Amino acid sequence: MTRSIRLMTLMQALRNHRPPVTAQQLADDTGVSLRTLYRDIESLRGMGAIIDGTAGYGYALTEDAALPPMMFDDEEIEALVLGLREVQAIGDAALASAAGAALKKIQARLPAAQAHRFEHAVLAVASYRKAPATSVDLRALRQATWDEATISIAYSDANGTPSAREVDPLGIIRFELNHALIAWCHLRDDYRAFRLDRIQNFTRTGASFRPRRVAMLRDALAHMSARPPKPTSG
Repeated sequence: MTRSIRLMTLMQALRNHRPPVTAQQLADDTGVSLRTLYRDIESLRGMGAIIDGTAGYGYALTEDAALPPMMFDDEEIEALVLGLREVQAIGDAALASAAGAALKKIQARLPAAQAHRFEHAVLAVASYRKAPATSVDLRALRQATWDEATISIAYSDANGTPSAREVDPLGIIRFELNHALIAWCHLRDDYRAFRLDRIQNFTRTGASFRPRRVAMLRDALAHMSARPPKPTSG
């Protein structure tokens, strides 16, 4: 682990724990010795982070130099909390973890009164029906989409009939009960919605459709508005 990544990891650990957090806990979280942890604390202080506390007492991050000042009105705070908690409830493991980290980062940068409101927001997520489990690596699928990389997918339709498709992935959308990949299907020469739980696996073909993803996704969404797709057969 490089020093810069180690310091970023330490900053996130300081955000994640209720203060004061012990040096040993921070060392465990970042995978370093106590001696290195103490040096890293001083390094962060030298970079502008205001970290209260000392060895033997515990540490508290009172100002995070990595984030700009944030101000939200009350309704914006409620919207942020509700949206991120929904992602925690219905997203895959990577997205749920990212949503939790984002909540911590935002709260750490708010004034005290707003931070209290943020932590105890009126709106909450009681329960959401999770989408069916999928066997594909969704983080890798999102990355292929960002990279505008053409992929080959092994897919099964509503009747369980398998097929191989070469597609340009444009985005992932949540329907009422399912998540689907919106893509340009080379076989059908048209936009299609592929249910994620029916994709057995995918591989990159080595081809790229850069830089057309944004325009294609805009076009796909316009088509969907005109004739909502059924994310079943692809």
